[in-house]
Amino acid sequence: MKIHIPTPLRAYTGGQPTVSVPGATVGEALEQLTGAYPDLRQNLYTADGKLRSFVNLYLNDDDIRYLPAKEATATTESDELTIIPSIAGGCCRYL
Repeated sequence: MKIHIPTPLRAYTGGQPTVSVPGATVGEALEQLTGAYPDLRQNLYTADGKLRSFVNLYLNDDDIRYLPAKEATATTESDELTIIPSIAGGCCRYL
């Protein structure tokens, strides 16, 4: 499976925009990813091992939050997982 790494997290994958990992499920693929790039774990998971709320995962075009099995969703070698961190911001100045 190919995992697409967002620009802010590429520092943890040696600058690679896409990483190929094995995994029968989304969760297994993420375990392989964080096993290969341990510094990435703290950016994706909380201290108790849950996926951070601001990390969005798309398996092909499907948001895994809306899939029945979520991280336990089965994957194939041809699947693609995209990590998209939520971004907040804006200006607090009023004219």
